[in-house]
Amino acid sequence: MKVVVYTGPTLSADEVRAVRPGARVAAPAARGDLLKEDWSPGDTAVIIDGYYRERLSVGHKEILWLLDEGVHVIGAASMGALRAAELAPFGMTGVGEVYEMFSSGAVDGDDEVAVLHGPAERGYPVATVALVNLRHGVAQGTVDAAAGARIVAAAKARPFTHRSWDELAEVVGPADRAALGVLREEKWDVKRLDALAALDAVDDARPDVAGAWSADVALTGITHFEALKWRSARDLDVMNAARLFAPEYPEIHASVLTELLAGFGGEAHAREKLGVYGDELPPELGRWLTPEENGLSTPERLRLVLLRVWPVWQSEDWRRAVLDRLRRHPKWPEWSDLVDAAETARETAKAATPPPEFCARLFLRHWKTAAPQVEMARRGFYGMDDLGRTVTPFFPLDAQRRR
Repeated sequence: MKVVVYTGPTLSADEVRAVRPGARVAAPAARGDLLKEDWSPGDTAVIIDGYYRERLSVGHKEILWLLDEGVHVIGAASMGALRAAELAPFGMTGVGEVYEMFSSGAVDGDDEVAVLHGPAERGYPVATVALVNLRHGVAQGTVDAAAGARIVAAAKARPFTHRSWDELAEVVGPADRAALGVLREEKWDVKRLDALAALDAVDDARPDVAGAWSADVALTGITHFEALKWRSARDLDVMNAARLFAPEYPEIHASVLTELLAGFGGEAHAREKLGVYGDELPPELGRWLTPEENGLSTPERLRLVLLRVWPVWQSEDWRRAVLDRLRRHPKWPEWSDLVDAAETARETAKAATPPPEFCARLFLRHWKTAAPQVEMARRGFYGMDDLGRTVTPFFPLDAQRRR
C-alpha cells in the first residue's frame, strides 16, 4: 500500500525518506491535488503542507472522498493540522501539538501556521517564522513568560508575510531581543516535530468513526468523474477530440458500453429498465434509433436505446472505461495532436468564440446526419448543451480548418 506525503517548507523530501523510505513525496497540497492520485483502500495520505494564497487550499470534500475510498488520511504541522482539526469527527487522523492547538480552540487562524517560502526548485526555503513555533517555544518555559507573551503579540499583529526573524527583531523591545534569539533555535520548530510524528503515525490504527457521516450527503458535488477529471484532465480532452472528430468513435463507444451493459443483465433487464414488455417500442424510445435500426430485432433495439440513454437509467459513468479503450487505440497520438492544435488555435484566434449553443449548431454539420439526436447519443452527448460545452474549446481550430 502506498504512502504519499504532501510537504515542502516543513520537511524536505530527504527527511521524509529517512523515516519512510518507500513514501512518495508530493508538493504542498492544493485544491484538486488529492483527487489527481489514483488511490486504493489501505493507502495513506499524509498532509503536512498546503497552499493558502497562490492556489486554492485543499478542499474538505477531497479529504472526505479519500476517507470514503478507504484511504488513511493523516494531518499535522501546517495545513494538515488545520484540516485534521476540522475533519477528525469524519475519520481524519490529527497528529501533534499544532493539531491539538487547533482542535482545542487555542488557536484558530490560518496565519498561525502560514510561512513565506521560496520555490520548489530551491527546496522551499522558509523566509518567515510560523507563529505556532513561537507559541511552542514560549510554552516550554524557555524564555521569561512576559517577554514571550510580548513577542507572540508582536508577531500576531503583523501579516504572516512579514514575520521574518529580522522584522520581528525590529518590532520587539530591546529587552526582548535576547528571548527572541532563544526562540529561533531549531529545537522549538514544532511544525517539524509534528511532521516527523505524522510519519511515525502511518503505522497506527485508523480511528473508528463508522456511521459518523453519510457519503451520499457529504460528497454532494464530487463524483467518480470529478476525481477522474483531476487525474486525467488532458486525457479527457483527447477523448473529447475523438468524440468530435473521429469517424470510428461511435463504434468504440458502443462496444465499451455494451461490455458495461453485459454486467447488468440481459433482455429482461433492458425491458424492466425501459418499461417495454412487447415487441413495439413507444415513440419516445424509438426516436433514439435511426429508421434502419428500427427494423432490427427487439433485443438489439433495446440494447441500442439503453446505450444512448445511459445517463438516464444508469449512474455508472462510462468515461473511465471508454478512456481506457481509447488510450490503447493507434490513433491516440493523432487525437492528442488535435488537443495541442486546439490550444494553439485559441491562443492565436482573432475573433471571439461564439456561445456554446451556436458552436454546437455549427458543429452538427460535420456529421451530415438527418438524426442529430441519435448521432450525438452515439458519441456520448446528452444534448445540445453537452455538445456545445465540449465543442467550444475546439471551435477556433475547427474554424481555421474550415477556412
